[in-house]
Amino acid sequence: MKLCIYLAALVLPLCAAEPVRYELKFPNAAHHEAEVRVTFSGVKQPSLEVLMSRSSPGRYALHEFAKNVYNIRASDGQGRALTVTQAAPSEWNVSGHKGTVVVEYTVFGDRADGTYDGIDPTHAHLNLPATLMWAHGFEKTPVVLKFEIPAGSGWKIATQLAPQDDGTWTAPGMDRMMDSPVEMSAHALLEWKVGNSQFRMALHHRGNDEEAAAFAKLCQAVTAEEEGVFGAFPKYDTGTYTFLLDYLPYVSGDGMEHRNSTSISGTRDLRDSAAGLIGTVAHEFFHSWDVKRIRPKTLEPFNFEDANMSGELWFAEGFTNYYGPLAMKRAGLESIERFVRSLGGAVNAVMTAPGREIFSVVEMSRHAPFIDGAAASDPTNNTNNIISYYTYGEAIALGTDLAIRAQFPGKSLDDWMKAMWRAHPDSDKPYTLDGLQQALAEVTNQEFAADLFTHHIYGKEPMDYASLLAHAGILLRKAATPKVWMGVQGMGGLAFSDRGADIAGTTLRGSPLYNAGLDRGDRIVTWEGKAIKTQADLNSFLEPHKPGDRIKLEVETRGGAKKEVEMELAGPPGYETEPYEMADRELTAGMKAFRAAWLSSKAIHPAPAPVKYCPTCKRPLAFEYQNCPYDGATLQFTEHSFPALPQSGSAGGGRGGRGGRGGQ
Repeated sequence: MKLCIYLAALVLPLCAAEPVRYELKFPNAAHHEAEVRVTFSGVKQPSLEVLMSRSSPGRYALHEFAKNVYNIRASDGQGRALTVTQAAPSEWNVSGHKGTVVVEYTVFGDRADGTYDGIDPTHAHLNLPATLMWAHGFEKTPVVLKFEIPAGSGWKIATQLAPQDDGTWTAPGMDRMMDSPVEMSAHALLEWKVGNSQFRMALHHRGNDEEAAAFAKLCQAVTAEEEGVFGAFPKYDTGTYTFLLDYLPYVSGDGMEHRNSTSISGTRDLRDSAAGLIGTVAHEFFHSWDVKRIRPKTLEPFNFEDANMSGELWFAEGFTNYYGPLAMKRAGLESIERFVRSLGGAVNAVMTAPGREIFSVVEMSRHAPFIDGAAASDPTNNTNNIISYYTYGEAIALGTDLAIRAQFPGKSLDDWMKAMWRAHPDSDKPYTLDGLQQALAEVTNQEFAADLFTHHIYGKEPMDYASLLAHAGILLRKAATPKVWMGVQGMGGLAFSDRGADIAGTTLRGSPLYNAGLDRGDRIVTWEGKAIKTQADLNSFLEPHKPGDRIKLEVETRGGAKKEVEMELAGPPGYETEPYEMADRELTAGMKAFRAAWLSSKAIHPAPAPVKYCPTCKRPLAFEYQNCPYDGATLQFTEHSFPALPQSGSAGGGRGGRGGRGGQ
């Protein structure tokens, strides 16, 4: 008996489980539909629980993908119909089988971005949680996918899934499959190698081969700089990292990170927007370390059946938001003026937003399920309560980088990132907030790490940005305009008519309008007895006034009551940043050295410096220039000029607050 059991133990591991098999077809792509067939073999449970995901990796809110699934039916291995019972909005139970369950259904998708599906005659842009059903008990089972390319479409398949000789694609289990977006289209495919790492760019756009090749060079430049932060590229599971890029007027702007690829979409063309679009590439590629491998324990494993809350998103997303522009500056793609301006935006938000007094950056991160593309019909007070964890984390990354450089010569934020990758090299060793602090202490010391976390991570104090930026010769000062400020945000601010000025947005906590007791829905009928019916009239009225002046307002509240209130005008709350040399300040030798150590190239495998071209004098010039310094002409992305393409839609960055995360 013992011998039989021993022999069985030897044999069983050799008998691999039959994979879950998916087949996808697109006979009705013109109407944005795909037909999906999935086969589960070796089903042990009497009733198989089949589900559509409610959330998607890289997103933290619920998206309820089942809303776009219909025509659901099931059969056994012989084609006999099985009973399907909907147990929940995203779950169907299939019973009456004899070990094999085949589920077929239609899925609709007409939003090509990082979260949803975009299906039409030009492509099938698929985010697999929005596309594929799965079953409890089969999460660890290998999967095989077969995509049927529509006849005459010219489509090719690009994905991080592993290709097989028979034309199928595989993944070791559901989690890796769901993290593998697919682009089926007549895209351009460019490839390059850096050391032992292979890269592919699948580019679906309206441009030409010269533009595609030029954009690939930009991708090489930023990836080289980001490799320099960590000292090496990750080991990609199939040996290749893939950029899935859709730059088309009918997609939705977005960017989404994946373990061995990124899916990026934008409505603008490379011809006139390459310098903006590369920013999303820089952000998403950094995620192949930060969040996909250096992964918070709160996101591991990812829960496809619920929202995913994490207090570490300020590091996973916010630090990535800092390193994207930094990589572009180090690669020579961004001028010092634009780089400093972008940093100033994050600092200004943290210094002035009233939400900093309500939540710490950890608590802001835990709000992601409510704000990361989450849909709700009721108004929120987010304007007064929330700072995006992208923005907040970016500002903390900036301040921490400058503080480390100032206090620990020869060290920087890059060293903290390297330490995190050493301690947490992949998702099987996720980190906690305590682990983040410990790694920082190893790079600096216990006192520095404790101070940062006590006051700025768990606490709500802003860092001393003015002093920190001064080390690099960057001036932080109060904004000069507008001269006076009242404090209304969002959806139109003040809406003028013959009846007065309706407050159409939220009034900011602590602002003049807020302190006067006014908010959305109230109407200002007169200002010091004067009826003001246009923004121009208001500007003229405010011109002689200064901060501290008190003015009387006749108000009609949203409830219809009429009253008179007094409002004290304030100065502009904002801050702005400017390099010393552009603010008539002395840029000392020490500042120059500090700035050079911070912003100079860190590439281990430097890429050729990207250039732009002057259409008038034909000179190649540094990519950071926008206009030719010799004749003033607007520089172009490629050496040869091409007719402009008609544009539609907006530049669009989709991920709420993903400051810079959406495609442009």
